Amino acid sequence: MFAFIVRRIIQATVVMLVIGFIGFSVKHQLGDPVRDLVGISVSIEEREALRQELGLNDSFLVQYGRFLKNAMHGDLGYSFFYKRPALDVIFDKAPATIELVFAASLIILLISVPVGLYSAIYPKRFFSKFAMGVSIVGVSIPVFLTAIVLIYVFAVQLHWLPSYGRGETVDVFGWESGLLTIDGLRHLVLPSIALSSIMLPLFIRLIRSEMMEVLETEYIKYAWAKGLSRRRIWMVHAFKNTLLPVITVGGVQLGILIAFTILTETVFQWQGMGFMFLEAVERSDTALLVAYLVVVGALFVVVNTVVDIIYGLINPTVTVASR
Repeated sequence: MFAFIVRRIIQATVVMLVIGFIGFSVKHQLGDPVRDLVGISVSIEEREALRQELGLNDSFLVQYGRFLKNAMHGDLGYSFFYKRPALDVIFDKAPATIELVFAASLIILLISVPVGLYSAIYPKRFFSKFAMGVSIVGVSIPVFLTAIVLIYVFAVQLHWLPSYGRGETVDVFGWESGLLTIDGLRHLVLPSIALSSIMLPLFIRLIRSEMMEVLETEYIKYAWAKGLSRRRIWMVHAFKNTLLPVITVGGVQLGILIAFTILTETVFQWQGMGFMFLEAVERSDTALLVAYLVVVGALFVVVNTVVDIIYGLINPTVTVASR
C-alpha cells in the first residue's frame, strides 16, 4: 500500500507540473504585464526598462523556471485589477465556492443514495420508474436553465428565497462563512440545488445500476440461501460493493462540480472563484486566470489522489503493485 501511495503522489506531482506549464504558456502568450502596469503616457524607453526589470526579455525556459520557483513559494503572480497577489484573491473567494460545492454535494449524497438503492431493490414500483424518468429529464437540462427556473419560481413568484448574493456572513478564524447565519443559509438554498442538479441524476442512475448488478452476483444469492436478513444483505453485503465504483466516479465528478460553479455563480451573482474567473476574463487579468487554473487543477489532482487511496483501502482485492 505504501508503494501505491508513493506512486500516486509522484503521478500527482507530474500532473501539477504539466498544469503549471500550460498555465504559464497561457500567461506568456496572452496579455502584456507592462501594458497593464503602466499608462499610455509612459515612453517606450521606460517600458523597455520595466520589461528588463521584470525579466520579461528572458527566454521562455528561464521565465518558466522562475515561475516554478515562485509557485513553490506560493507566488502565482500579481492581479493587476485587485492590486494584490493572485493567490490571496483566490483564497478570499474560495470560501464561497467551497460552501456552495459542499452544500450541493450534501444534497446529492442525501438524495441519490436512498433513491438509487430503492430503485434498485424495487425496480418495478411506481416511485422507481418516476425517479428514473425524472433523472433522464434532469440530465438533459443545463444548469443555467435550472437556475433561472428556480429563481423565477421561488424568488420572483413565491418570494420564498433570495435570488442573488451570499447574504450575511460571519468571520470564523479568517473564513467568511454564510453557513452560520439564517440569511446566509437562505441565500445558499437555490444555488446549491441548481448546482446539485448537474450530478444528482447521474448518481441516482449509477447507484441503481451498480446495486442491481451486485444483487445478481453469486455471493448475494449465497447470502439469501444462508437465511441472512434482508437489511444485512442489502446494506452490508450489496451496498458496500456498490460504493466502490461510486467513489471512483464521485472523485472525478467533484472536480467537475467545482468547475461548473462558474455558470451557477454567474446566474446567482455568487461571489466565488467561478464568478471571479469570468471577471478576470473580461478584464484580461492573466495572472489571476493562471492562478485559478493552477488552483483548480490542484484541487482535481488532490481529490483524485485521495479517491484512489480510499479505493485501495476499501477494496483490498485491488492490485496496487505494478509489474
